[in-house]
Formats: sequence, C-alpha cells, structure tokens
Amino acid sequence: MKSKIKRVRSVRLLNSEYPLFVSQLVAIFQKYDLALLHLKKAFEKLLALWPMVAKIKELDLSNALSNLLQELDAERDTLINAIFANVKTAGKLSLASLPPHVAVMKRFLKTLGSDISKANYRSSTKLTNDLLTDYDAKPDVQTAVEALNLKFYFDHLRTVNNRFAELYLQRNEDDAFVEKVDTRAIRIDTDKALTDLFDAFEFCSGEYEELDYQTLAKELNELTGKYKSDLKARTTRKKESKNVSMEAPTAILPK
Repeated sequence: MKSKIKRVRSVRLLNSEYPLFVSQLVAIFQKYDLALLHLKKAFEKLLALWPMVAKIKELDLSNALSNLLQELDAERDTLINAIFANVKTAGKLSLASLPPHVAVMKRFLKTLGSDISKANYRSSTKLTNDLLTDYDAKPDVQTAVEALNLKFYFDHLRTVNNRFAELYLQRNEDDAFVEKVDTRAIRIDTDKALTDLFDAFEFCSGEYEELDYQTLAKELNELTGKYKSDLKARTTRKKESKNVSMEAPTAILPK
C-alpha cells in the first residue's frame, strides 16, 4: 500500500529551527536500510547538503549575538538618557537641598556631553567607561548621585556596559570564524532534496508493496505532523495577538 508523507511548509520555519528539522529527518532515515527501500540515492543527495545546512545554525547563533548586543545597547541608551532626564527634572523641583547636587551633576554630565547614546558601539562603550571612571573618582558626584536617587541607574549602567563589552568582543571573535553563507540558496536546494526524497519514498512505497514503508512513514509523519501543528498554532497566535512579532515569532522547540 502506498504511504504518504505529511509535508511541512519549511519556508515558514525560522533559521534557528530549519537545521534542527533537517537533522531530525536525517536521523530518522538513517535508522533504516535505505538501499533495500530504494531510497539511498535520494537520501545521499540530502545528506550531501547537511554541512551547508549546519552553517545556517552557526550563522543564526552569530545573528542572535548581534541581536543581544542591539538590546543591550538600547538599554544602555535608556539608562544614560534617564540620568540626564532625572537631573533635569530635579532642577525644576523646589526642594532646597537639591540645587547644589543638581549643579554638580550638570557640570559632571556637561564635560562628557549628551551624545553618548548617539555614538557607535565602540565609541559608546568607551564614553560610558569614561563616565563611570570619572564618577568613581569624584566623591562630590557620588554624593550628588545618592542625593538625587540616581545610584541605581549608575550601578545598572555599569553592569550593562560591562556585559556589552564582553559580548562585543565575543561577537567579533566569532565572526572571524563564522562563514558567511547564502542561507536562502541553501534552504532552496535542501527543500528540493527533501521534496525529491519524499516523492521517491511515496513512489517506491507504491511500487514495492512487499517492503515495509509504513513503519518509516509513521515515524516521519509523527515528526512532520508536530511541526505542522506548531506552525499552525504560531499562525493562530499571530492572528489573535498584536503583541506577537512578525519579525521574531515564537520558536518551535523540540520535545
């Protein structure tokens, strides 16, 4: 009896999910005697593409690091802008104890300039380090920061800036080893190989009815069925909630 394979619209899988999907399919096929099932040639075409598919994962990890850097840089900008804004707000208050501290902070911030958040990654990191070093070296600034309740911002800014510097260095080191590849072309070639393999499977299952294709088909359909269900659920979430990003949908995680 001819066996059918549930097909996944793999174009809807994220780059972080695609290599996992392919590797799971490869692992299933490798458990069977593909020469006996007349699928060896079609499978080997897919297997030959695996090294390139694996590079998609490497590139995606590099991109994930870049996204994290962008988030940390945005958080750093928010903290710096909050410090400037709070000093400005404190200057408008009528509390007699605040003006001396506001004056200290205005002088302190003026020497560093208000364009830290507008600088590039490297410059912004250096300027923030300079700000924090100057802050550590000036007791009057530390006193003003305490009086204006800004210590939280300075402490968190230090944490974020240090984390950013570490990841920025790591990203640069990783980029030197991560090969830039044409992800779209790799996925197109791999999708064609998958389609050819599935087509061959369905054809052979009808031609060689004396062989057991059903067991393999069941295992494949359990996997592809799960992906189809998860992709359908993702589409439903997008329609139901405006808070679900079209750019970064929830990833499908293996169970």
